[in-house]
Amino acid sequence: MKVVSTNIGKRAIHQWKNKIAETGIFKEPTTTPIFLGLEDVENDSVVDRKYHGGIEQAMYAYSANHYEYWEKLYPNLSFDFGMFGENLTIADLDETTICVGDVYQLGNSLVEVTKPREPCFKLIFRFQDEAIVKQFWNTTFSGVYFKILQTGTVKKGDILQLVEKAQNQSTIAEVYGKLKSS
Repeated sequence: MKVVSTNIGKRAIHQWKNKIAETGIFKEPTTTPIFLGLEDVENDSVVDRKYHGGIEQAMYAYSANHYEYWEKLYPNLSFDFGMFGENLTIADLDETTICVGDVYQLGNSLVEVTKPREPCFKLIFRFQDEAIVKQFWNTTFSGVYFKILQTGTVKKGDILQLVEKAQNQSTIAEVYGKLKSS
């Protein structure tokens, strides 16, 4: 699994129809390595720390492979990497095979899979469509949150290399499915 984009966002206020919110979901690709800290990605804005950032959600990754699915649903949008608010866009990241507790080497950092992302209303600002939240729930394309076990830098081209497979753990897609039904 190869990093195809590193993405950083700035804190900003956005509006769509009646909804106004401060958010950091508008991420843009960077040309320099990013630093994975213990609670967030350095220089990336995390606005709502109840749902983003912190030890269990220090870094969010999304699969580059999922972009094609969304581009077909939203052909009038520009799909630059970072569209889903991810810090890393990674080729072949697959929620149906990655398990909670899996540990990976990434650049010179060590990361552990913690949970899927639950979609929030701020995706509406990116997609300009209230249907996106339900559509996101109706896939297995949740993306993956990681805990940072060893801080370090990651850049485009780095490989997410499995170093320890969790034993008897649920996949991210299985956890996401349980969240949907609760």
